Amino acid sequence: MTEHNKNTKTLRRLVLTSLLLAIVVIGLGAYARLTHAGLGCPDWPTCYGLIDVPESSIQIAAAEKAFPQRPVEPAKAWNEMIHRYFAGSLGLLIAAIAFFSIKLRFTNSSKVKYPLVLPIFILCVVIFQAALGMWTVTLKLMPIIVMAHLLGGFTTLCLLFLLYLRINAKGINAQGANLVNGQLKKYSSYALVGIIILTAQIALGGWTSSNYAALSCVELPICQGDWLSNLTFKQSFDLIPPAKESYEFGHLAHNERVTIHVSHRLGAIITGVFLAWLAIVVFIKARTHSIKSTAITLLGLLIIQISLGVSNIWFSLPITVAVAHNVVAVCLMLSLITLTYKLRQNSEEYLYE
Repeated sequence: MTEHNKNTKTLRRLVLTSLLLAIVVIGLGAYARLTHAGLGCPDWPTCYGLIDVPESSIQIAAAEKAFPQRPVEPAKAWNEMIHRYFAGSLGLLIAAIAFFSIKLRFTNSSKVKYPLVLPIFILCVVIFQAALGMWTVTLKLMPIIVMAHLLGGFTTLCLLFLLYLRINAKGINAQGANLVNGQLKKYSSYALVGIIILTAQIALGGWTSSNYAALSCVELPICQGDWLSNLTFKQSFDLIPPAKESYEFGHLAHNERVTIHVSHRLGAIITGVFLAWLAIVVFIKARTHSIKSTAITLLGLLIIQISLGVSNIWFSLPITVAVAHNVVAVCLMLSLITLTYKLRQNSEEYLYE
């Protein structure tokens, strides 16, 4: 095996490990949020001043003396700290990827240029993501920060996946990139629109969760009672909320939460219809098995995601279903990115630009 192949294999393994870890971090973050463990540790990055969780009677007494406004709940604290441990490990792994990418760019003697800007950008994103994690605690679960933290996690994962695709670009191109017919390439623009729509829907989901509006409508297919008269957009989407000691369990009135929930449902309909149309049309028009299989995967994940969303309402937000709803959203986005990437590839030069 040549030095070039060894370097590529090492970088690919690092990025793949980071990808898997990022999915775990997003799942753990959702679990911490759903178990109301966001303030399980009232300080950051420690937990009541410790690197783990106070559990002995002496530790708990000292912790509650230092933070009298926040009694120790070990289960919630562990949920939060486990999330932090995994997130910190991901940050270190991404730093290693950036370091290794810089090393390869300046020491590699082959003509192949390894991605450099993207790994450094991912490192900057994950540093900002760490700051959002800190602000989530220090600003007491302010909704805009919680939503931004969620989007930051998704962004980190998507950028890692894009890096993985670029590292494997040569292999993908060899599998038939030039067989993508001209008529199909125009759907790459629709796929990009799909990414924008799905991102907006994920943001709506984050806003719904951070404002504790997931169960503001408990009936299907419409909201209960005279829900139309409850809709109010005046304060439902204010990014800067009024000052509160804590935003835990929400600060908005019922009608405002209903508005947020209904908006998320409407967004789900728009997203579902658009992505289903895209997947079906691409499957029909595609000539390559690779693109057809990606379109089918996208459609399958979309069906699962809609089913999970309905189950969240039908079964009153069970934690396992709600966490799965977050994780499948991740997989749906990665599938859409893959489809977009395959539709847009024209040449090896484009893939490495």
